[in-house]
Amino acid sequence: MSEDAEQEEDAPPKKSKFPLIIGLVLALAGGGGGFYATWSGMILGTDSAHSESEETKQEETRIDVAYVPVDPLVISLQAPAQAQYLRFRASLEVPTENQEEVEKLMPRVVDVLNSYLRALEPADLEHPAILTRIRAQMLRRVQVIAGLQKVNDLLIMEFVLN
Repeated sequence: MSEDAEQEEDAPPKKSKFPLIIGLVLALAGGGGGFYATWSGMILGTDSAHSESEETKQEETRIDVAYVPVDPLVISLQAPAQAQYLRFRASLEVPTENQEEVEKLMPRVVDVLNSYLRALEPADLEHPAILTRIRAQMLRRVQVIAGLQKVNDLLIMEFVLN
């Protein structure tokens, strides 16, 4: 027994974990405080006057647009076994000063959209992100016809497979 007692006396005392816990709590508090300071704009934030002027500028540009409806299209898709139809309806977002010019080009726009949608296969339409891709492709084709600055966006109002 005397040997066991000597071994216990020779072992160094255990260090306290209290400083480690305090350091961890302070690190978490500092990280949370830093996140809040940057998120709220106290650090690296923009001027409120600058952001307000940008907001009013964006509102003015949003108000200065017109929506030109595209004639509804019904397209038969190339299905091997069964006949499927795509019902498509959209609107073009254009600046108000270009509205008349774009309305005059609507037969060409409908022709381009019709030919693009006819080239699609039913398997192409099964991908989850296909609507975004189709929208981007059609917008690009419309902008080639009308001009880049004359058409801001293409809004899909109806896209139904029957």
